[in-house]
Amino acid sequence: MSRPDDALARGIPRDPRELPGAVPRPTETWLRICQVHERLTRRLDSALHRQHGISLAGFETLRRLAETSDERAPVNEVADALGLSRAAGTSTVDRLVAHGLVLRERAEGDEHLLSARLTAAGQEKVRAATATHDELVAHLLTLLQDDAAVVTDALARVSAAARSRR
Repeated sequence: MSRPDDALARGIPRDPRELPGAVPRPTETWLRICQVHERLTRRLDSALHRQHGISLAGFETLRRLAETSDERAPVNEVADALGLSRAAGTSTVDRLVAHGLVLRERAEGDEHLLSARLTAAGQEKVRAATATHDELVAHLLTLLQDDAAVVTDALARVSAAARSRR
């Protein structure tokens, strides 16, 4: 008969949650979220530059515009949707305009509000780059295996709770 203070069991926690690393500390979870974001972003940006001559921010801007009903949106709304500052959103749109992928227009009814609209070249660029982006994301995220739904749900809850309440 084995006793809890048996020499073999001494120092071994009864509850596995007491083992170091069994339950990640918040700082460990935060570090992993930051690492995954930075590494995926860098990998996607590199692939999009190499294969399509466009940055990840440029691609995401084109994709947002392509998803709107008339392929146009106010620049500040696109920046907000992508988590960019207004200045970064404007700079991204400026680069897309310079490459002939987007036109900048004054919004109807508000001469101070700038909108971005996809050109035919922008439509083609986002169509081609979407395959590269989505295939790479799908490939990298296969590592989540059966945990994908749990991770997605957990991150969606954290994102919703952290959403800015202006």
